[in-house]
Amino acid sequence: MTPAKSFTRALAARFADRAARTALLCLDGDGNADHRTYRELDVRARSVAAALLRRRAAGAPVLVSMDGGPHTVAALVGCLYAGAVAVPVPPPDSSRAAAERTAAIAAETDAAVMLTASAHAPELSRRLAEAGRSAVVCLAVDCLPDDGADWQLPAVTGTDTALLQYTSGSTAAPRGVRVTHANLLATMESLRTALGTDEDARIGGWLPLHHDLGLIGQLLHPLWLGATAVLMPQRLFSADPLSWLREVARHRVTVTAAPDSAYARCLAEAGDDDLAGLDLSALATAVNASEPVSAVTLSAFAHRFAAAGLRPGALAAGYGLAEATLLVSLADGLPPAPATVSAEALEQGELRPPVPGHPVRTLAGCGPARGVTVRIVDPDSSAVLPEGAVGEIWVRGEAVADGYWRRPLETAAAFGHTTSCGEYGFLRTGDLGALRGGELYLTGRIKDALLIDGRTLHPQEAERQLAHSGAPFGSAVVLSAPAEREEIVAIQEIRGAGWSRGQLADLAERVRGCLHEEFGASLGGVVLVRPGTVRRTTSGKVRRSLMRELYLRGELRPLYASAPPYAAEGG
Repeated sequence: MTPAKSFTRALAARFADRAARTALLCLDGDGNADHRTYRELDVRARSVAAALLRRRAAGAPVLVSMDGGPHTVAALVGCLYAGAVAVPVPPPDSSRAAAERTAAIAAETDAAVMLTASAHAPELSRRLAEAGRSAVVCLAVDCLPDDGADWQLPAVTGTDTALLQYTSGSTAAPRGVRVTHANLLATMESLRTALGTDEDARIGGWLPLHHDLGLIGQLLHPLWLGATAVLMPQRLFSADPLSWLREVARHRVTVTAAPDSAYARCLAEAGDDDLAGLDLSALATAVNASEPVSAVTLSAFAHRFAAAGLRPGALAAGYGLAEATLLVSLADGLPPAPATVSAEALEQGELRPPVPGHPVRTLAGCGPARGVTVRIVDPDSSAVLPEGAVGEIWVRGEAVADGYWRRPLETAAAFGHTTSCGEYGFLRTGDLGALRGGELYLTGRIKDALLIDGRTLHPQEAERQLAHSGAPFGSAVVLSAPAEREEIVAIQEIRGAGWSRGQLADLAERVRGCLHEEFGASLGGVVLVRPGTVRRTTSGKVRRSLMRELYLRGELRPLYASAPPYAAEGG
């Protein structure tokens, strides 16, 4: 069989081969499943393509703002069938922040068309007009006639852009990664090898389709395989985390994925009766990725849900990013083996065995590189570091994109870098980690690292400990703030109401004590805030740069602050 020259050609061939097989199971959250065959999906995608071609959208960005049902899939595939550039954005009923994100993406891409559902088209048109994008036409996918009988494969090649995958915005403003057809094809092969998937797989979950793990991992991959995608509404998980696992069990899903916080929430809420009603024996792989993975979560989840039939080794930690078209590394099908290392050595940038009686850190292994080359590099000198040394993770391979949409300066900063020994074409991820025995271990992000008294401290583990230290603590953010010496500041959500100032002061001291024990350093301030104050991306990552800005500008409205929030100059 001749390899496909475009992802669209590969999909079209698979749709023809599997016409009568089930392509989609779209769940509504009330126990109902909408089944769609490959033939039905193909017909609807051709109709979307015909409508786009009438509007001369071939080669142009097309916004897709839908709720994740079968019409959403038809819209995304229809963009590919038209040779257009799909731009998934948050669904129409999302938050105000998501609506602002959509408006910003509409402006940056200069898209002329948005695909949506008839129920949402008027409201989206109004929002776009308010944002100065009144020329954008909102096409209702569910109202398009079946008139794609004359559709032909678009003349696209591997180097053409297939979609713009906007980053989560956890450390910077969201940027549109130019994902080509060749990038997608390379990623599909890497996913098949890493996950062991085939046409009999059932792959699904609740992650939104404007998120790379949801779109590429849980929709495009099963369609490329000719398998079945099982799509669950995100609100299902938000309202009841265990509903995700119940649907996985009910529909015999073989591969699912979610961020670490999702697994932690399921752990916190699962009672013995819940486990008795679950049968996870069909689940071959549950990927924990898209945010820092906790070795504690991995171990506890595997142990707790073994009672529900979860196989040993089914839970796999992974690492990836939109700039690499999703996948960089994934653990093998073995029970997770975390690395316990010296905390002091880690602060100095090395993974070393622990010293008896001294602090330790436990790191989750995210597996070997999958279809890409990974180097650990000194971010200042570009020198490749030896095994066990912590540095910036650099990635090279056919799945790695070549840049951001209309952002030449940021493209130059991230893509096409050369190590000091002459290896070229690397993506600088901005993430910190180390390789040991071929396994990748993540330690943090360059932009998140706290440089205190000559030590490099990573806040994620401290944040986890704060969030899990019992009532009434919720989410937390630990960051640095400017002072005569760089200071550590903790922003901690507090659940409940009616707290006296004395009680809040005691809670602030609990935070201070936890951070002192974790870091061995004094805090510059503790800010207690209401639940929901800590901003997160759709994948659950803390929007750390935004939280730092809000803190520095004095815009957090604290319940209690042990030191007054800094105000930006002129603020």
